Amino acid sequence: MKTLPRITGLGFSVPSQVWDNHKLEKMVDTSDEWIQSRTGIVTRCIAGKKDTTASLASEAALKALDDANCGPLDVDIIIVATMSPEMLFPATACFVQEIIGAKNAAAFDITAACTGFIYGLTLASSMVLSGAAKNVLVIGAETLSRIIDWTDRNTCVLFGDGAGAALVSNEGKGGQIIDSLIGSDGSQADLLYMPGGGSQYPTSEDTVRKRLHFLKMADRGLFKVASVSMANVVNEVLVRNHLAVSDIDLLIPHQANLRIILATAKKLDLNSEKAYVNINKYGNTSAATIPIAMVEARDEGLIAEGKIIVLVAFGSGMTWGATILKY
Repeated sequence: MKTLPRITGLGFSVPSQVWDNHKLEKMVDTSDEWIQSRTGIVTRCIAGKKDTTASLASEAALKALDDANCGPLDVDIIIVATMSPEMLFPATACFVQEIIGAKNAAAFDITAACTGFIYGLTLASSMVLSGAAKNVLVIGAETLSRIIDWTDRNTCVLFGDGAGAALVSNEGKGGQIIDSLIGSDGSQADLLYMPGGGSQYPTSEDTVRKRLHFLKMADRGLFKVASVSMANVVNEVLVRNHLAVSDIDLLIPHQANLRIILATAKKLDLNSEKAYVNINKYGNTSAATIPIAMVEARDEGLIAEGKIIVLVAFGSGMTWGATILKY
């Protein structure tokens, strides 16, 4: 029987610049009360001039490697999940490889929006389990402030910048990756997207004038899709591993909106106190929310030996996924 892959190291990085809701009150027609009551967000970290997706990802990666007592030269593969890459190409992961000195690693990006980290864990686990790699660095990293329309009060209040990383290894201490389940539904791609800059709407004066290079979000149905898809995928991955919701010691959901997190817990019939929340500090950092939350949950003593932890996310695509960890 093959040894299950483990998450042997974790780390995260956020910009030093912090914006509270009162700053946004001066930028758009909104209020601290409105933002908190509808999203649960109080502050978010915003990239400074020297912060980029690659720089944040690299800092998080080095912290994860240090946590795992693993050197950069021992990394076989680097996967960066992002929807705000350093450049359209080359991959942000290649920039990270150079910055951290992981000269022996293959490097590539994946785009699954807010579900990207779980997609990355799924790939990494399969690679380690198959013997194709011993150490895979999975990073969720975003500088969403660079693609946010700061005149759109419906979206600009939601997002923040940051990066989180996990080292997935074939040996060592850490949570075993028991199973992952991922899915998607391309028919709902128009719920969350950025139209400009691709082959459909290549960059031009017209696309810039029409503000097509900013994130767009449709309110219709997004809340329901998010909570239903997360609850469903958690139930599915539990059932196929002969586990029940009552076996979950901690749920670490994508930090998109406090109301979505609470709705997901309710649909699962899970005590909301078992759902980890730190959206109040960081906002929605997309692919980075789960690894950032994992570090903080561990440091608070909520992730410990004998615990079953479930990670779950949804994102643009639409995409969704869940991972079961056993410590």
